[in-house]
Amino acid sequence: MNKKRTILLIISIVLITALLFTGCNSQDQKFTYSRDIDNNGYWRGIKASNYVELGSYIGLSIPKDTYTVTEDELQSNLTSILQDHLVKTDVYDRDVVYGDTLNIDYIGRVDGVAFEGGSTGGIGADVTIGVTNYIDDFLEQLIGHMPKETFDIEVTFPEDYGDEQLNGKDAIFTITINHIVESSIPELTDEFVNATFSESNGWTTVEQMKSGLTENIKDTKVSEYIQDYLTASSTIKEIPQMILDFQDEAIILFYQNYATQYQMELDDFLKQYVGVENQQQLLEQYKEDNEKVSEMHLVIQAVAEDAKIKATKDDVQNYFENYMQTDDYSQYEEIYGLNYLKLTTLVQMVLDHIQDNAVFE
Repeated sequence: MNKKRTILLIISIVLITALLFTGCNSQDQKFTYSRDIDNNGYWRGIKASNYVELGSYIGLSIPKDTYTVTEDELQSNLTSILQDHLVKTDVYDRDVVYGDTLNIDYIGRVDGVAFEGGSTGGIGADVTIGVTNYIDDFLEQLIGHMPKETFDIEVTFPEDYGDEQLNGKDAIFTITINHIVESSIPELTDEFVNATFSESNGWTTVEQMKSGLTENIKDTKVSEYIQDYLTASSTIKEIPQMILDFQDEAIILFYQNYATQYQMELDDFLKQYVGVENQQQLLEQYKEDNEKVSEMHLVIQAVAEDAKIKATKDDVQNYFENYMQTDDYSQYEEIYGLNYLKLTTLVQMVLDHIQDNAVFE
């Protein structure tokens, strides 16, 4: 099967790329992603075989219906990809209506004084009326106005907004609608495929794209089957506290970075945007998922120990070239550290090892 397969990352942070948008770790953070990972991509000081009894994994039989790709699945993937490559057109000749996506600039003032974080700084911001979450009826007040128009709107900050300077305050925002953004789905043609995917995926025609997607979907299905099999066939005696703590700290840092972006205290951010009162409630919400992730990490490392698989820097390079379509992972290493990238790579190496030795019915 195609080696350029889609990995289902089992790290508790949803996707490794997601955190690139939340910035690097703060210098005063004690937690770092590579802190508890050794040079082989293993959990530091932990021998997984002491905690896991593995089932048989070599020569695993993969049922045909597990990896069969239906036409509906292929079309769903094609539609999703096309929606990710919408053709955007700037529109200037009509009024704003509900549901529109707009590019706007604004400056907010309380008692006539501009406040920190209340301006786009002239760089513009894309917002969608009815989707983008702004305070009060901020966006609804844009309906009926025209692009290139500048006007004032009045809003009231919530009492629990999370900023003592703004809680419950009335504000006036001076708005400029730069343009309306209309999006259309591109036509799936050889020209579109060649222009969009020839460099990253090697696809130059629609047929090549369909064939490549079919293989990717198959590989994803097989990866899911293998992960489910590993957890079902293995016995977990105990989860080391270090791995559980890692998951908790990673979750906290994930949200802390977002709170910092919003210039908010973490607990205030959690209340407003996540719907929990504090960090303890957040971790309770993730408890079951974090335990499952930790169990999978143990099983993956137990297989790696048994099969003598270790992740090297060259393996990390290959991982990023094959799965992330880049030969430069320096920005990831800066945020996560090399050993964490080895852990991520080790997961894929173990899944590859099992798949390469599997029997496909």
